[in-house]
Amino acid sequence: MTEIAIRVQNLSKCYQIYVAPRDRLKQFLLPKLRRLLNLPAKKYYSEFWALRDVTFEIKRGETVGIIGRNGSGKSTLLQMICGTLYPSNGSIQTHGRVAALLELGTGFNPEFTGRENVYLNGSVLGLSNKEIDDRFDEILKFADIGDFIEQPVKTYSSGMMVRLAFAVAINADPEILIIDEALSVGDELFQRKCFSRIEAIRATGATILFVSHSGGAIVELCDKAILLDAGEQLAIGAPKKIVGRYQKMLYAPQEKYHLIREQIRHENDHVVDLDEHVNNSVVPSTEPVITSPQQEGKESFDPNLVPKSTIEYESHGADIQSPVVLTKDGVRVNNLIRGNIYRYTYDVDFPRAVSNVRFGMMIKTVSGIELGGGVSTSSVRDSLPFVESGATYRVEFRFSCSLNPGVYFLNAGVVGDVNGSETYLHRLVDVAMFRVLPESDDMATGIVDFSCYPEYELQ
Repeated sequence: MTEIAIRVQNLSKCYQIYVAPRDRLKQFLLPKLRRLLNLPAKKYYSEFWALRDVTFEIKRGETVGIIGRNGSGKSTLLQMICGTLYPSNGSIQTHGRVAALLELGTGFNPEFTGRENVYLNGSVLGLSNKEIDDRFDEILKFADIGDFIEQPVKTYSSGMMVRLAFAVAINADPEILIIDEALSVGDELFQRKCFSRIEAIRATGATILFVSHSGGAIVELCDKAILLDAGEQLAIGAPKKIVGRYQKMLYAPQEKYHLIREQIRHENDHVVDLDEHVNNSVVPSTEPVITSPQQEGKESFDPNLVPKSTIEYESHGADIQSPVVLTKDGVRVNNLIRGNIYRYTYDVDFPRAVSNVRFGMMIKTVSGIELGGGVSTSSVRDSLPFVESGATYRVEFRFSCSLNPGVYFLNAGVVGDVNGSETYLHRLVDVAMFRVLPESDDMATGIVDFSCYPEYELQ
């Protein structure tokens, strides 16, 4: 059995755009006539390349996220992998049963009842009627739409349609599961149920490919990520790095967008799959942390504990300087002790006047999962209404270190009004890092210390 689940090579999709319906008729008839008359060829349409020369491989069992701005070609790519759209150039190979949850209602006949669509969709996925019969109760239970299963799908809400489509897809025992942002339609409880089932499918060794605008979901769920923009594959690599590059491009000033885009394309050859900056660190685990007294330490500053994954957003009128972690007494540290209070500080220079300014920070894991942070005000209404050109502000966030032993990263950000909307004036991702030191007799597990103390007695 091949180790490759999906292979995409030089994949492109071009659409012919006609200004008027008559141009379509001209394109059908006139090129043949012009050839007969030995006249030069002429096109009556313009070309729009939704996707161009995309190449990647996904191994069996990998979870891969596709991220990019609207119109970048993400949905087009998934549709071609599923076979609902044919490429203009290139090739696609898939190995295994594919189940897909694409655009809302894809694969459903709106005139059929939910029950009839379950059998229709299941047969498309390669299930026999007997297999669908055996799984129907589980599909109905997961979808949780009650008697609506006997009603035409055209009467369903968007949430009900997604529930039923997802229930069919995940009960087809897919070897490749493809999801196109559809889960954002459901409520929080349904989304959690879906992600729980995705995790279970992933544990069976299935391959998962999904589109999301949520960088957090990409980082948390994926083994690697692909960044698309304007139909082009800009980068592929570790989720944390790809999401960082995407966000840097997303918040770039318009005049610097193309320059940053080219930098990302150039950096693609250097995107690595591992965080090489976490040498000799203790990574958080769900298992008990076994330490010895010799591994324990005191608050201190290690000059070698410097992140190599820092990403800086372009400035819109603010510049963040000197982010450091201090003790309550003002001593700089990056080896922290769980349970103590610390101060995360940075300076912000404002080379020009700005309005509605707020400051923020975020603590993240090695893999990029956002654990928590804070902002200076809860709403724009309470922000700094105006900051003069040449001003400098010292920003400080106090936080309680409730994290288990491991290495963590810090962001710093300033937002304000740019052309009438709130956006980043400056942002530094992974600008600082710290280590939470191990302790002996430590019974906490996972990432966050919730002060869970066991009690048990014989009954």
